[in-house]
Amino acid sequence: MVRPKKENRKEDILEASLEVFAERGYYNTTTALIAEKAGISQPYVFRFFKTKEELFVAALDRAFERILQTFKNVESSPEQLVTKMIEAYEELFILHANEIALQVIGLSVTEESIKNSTRKGLSQIRSYVLERFQSAGIANADREVTTFLARGILCNISFFIDLPELIDGGKKLMTD
Repeated sequence: MVRPKKENRKEDILEASLEVFAERGYYNTTTALIAEKAGISQPYVFRFFKTKEELFVAALDRAFERILQTFKNVESSPEQLVTKMIEAYEELFILHANEIALQVIGLSVTEESIKNSTRKGLSQIRSYVLERFQSAGIANADREVTTFLARGILCNISFFIDLPELIDGGKKLMTD
């Protein structure tokens, strides 16, 4: 029998953590639950991540990286940029709902490393979106980015607490 490579096990742990943290939150999740979900022993989790906090930061970083990459993959004319970025984010919502939940959870966790990860992730996304909006010639790009991000965060919260009417009466995730 071939043993899985070390990197594959780390990936398994990270993916399991995304699911468990999304379901149970940060404070109600234990590394034992994550290990069980990954099909490994709890001590094995600690071979890759020294603490639950370090594991959560890795999962949260992955969520922000995925959003940033999603926006970088958007190809669009300047006139359609905002709409295409919204559509890409809505697709991300469907494909990676756990990462969306993790962002909401990350906003409420008080541990400094998690707050730093959230700040860094949101800052990178904001900078990239602002650059794209400015390059597309969108008027008042700074204000439009703030609105775009605020609606995205509100969509995340709406999804996480299952209250779709927060967004335009629950009709659609982010579109006007």
